[in-house]
Amino acid sequence: MVDGDADRLQQVVWNLISNAVKFTPNGGHIVVRAFKQDDDVVLSVSDDGVGIPPSFVPHVFERFRQADSSSVRRHGGLGLGLAIVRHLVELHAGVARAESAGAGMGSTFEIRLPAGAGAIGRRTTPRRLAGQAPQVRSQADDAYLPVAVPGVKCLVVDDDPDARQMLKTALERRGMIVTLAESVPAALEQVHSVSLMLADIGMPDEDGLSLIRRVRALPPEGGGRVPAIALTAYASERDRQVALDAGFDRHLTKPVQHEQLLEAVVNLLKETTTPPAD
Repeated sequence: MVDGDADRLQQVVWNLISNAVKFTPNGGHIVVRAFKQDDDVVLSVSDDGVGIPPSFVPHVFERFRQADSSSVRRHGGLGLGLAIVRHLVELHAGVARAESAGAGMGSTFEIRLPAGAGAIGRRTTPRRLAGQAPQVRSQADDAYLPVAVPGVKCLVVDDDPDARQMLKTALERRGMIVTLAESVPAALEQVHSVSLMLADIGMPDEDGLSLIRRVRALPPEGGGRVPAIALTAYASERDRQVALDAGFDRHLTKPVQHEQLLEAVVNLLKETTTPPAD
């Protein structure tokens, strides 16, 4: 048993498996193992895919770092998935590591988390020394989260499948009806039928800024005035202003806490819609 935030740990697992699938060719193999070792719970995801050059292994968990930029463009993404894994694992007083024999030799990603109730408090990490204790939420705490308007139709646009699924899960827990799109063209086909849009900025081929500009050019009945939130790794004040100037109503930085996301959703809907009567 691991004492932690179930949503965040699920995101860790999804990101690791998604990464393995993304860089393993058709016909390849992925092995997922979970076991207890000493005082830790260990999860490892191994594949026989493209592998990692030895010189890059120490940097694989860094934000916006990829061993092959052409592969990033082919598969999409900004090199954030593994950085998020390390961030969330360290917030749970754990350790993430990677190993590979080299390019074309596959790779293994392993996370180790302290086992048992209260184990997080028994282990000190650099992030805890910095005063960033992990945010662990129980089901009882869930009652204090902001409540979204039930029945609101929301469109989630992101090229990363695990990111789409995480957002879908969080929003559906609040009674929202969620549809997914992996690209700008797919989003434009659906935007007329929703009351809210959450969109990534950094997507291959056509980005979220282009999406919102094209949406705002639509007539109101075609979705042109849909409330829209940018969810992005572009985190500077300039990035925020660019997103707002393009037509987004809100700008949130990944990885976003579910509470922060839900609060932004509720506040935006209050500003732009009238909730249905009970």
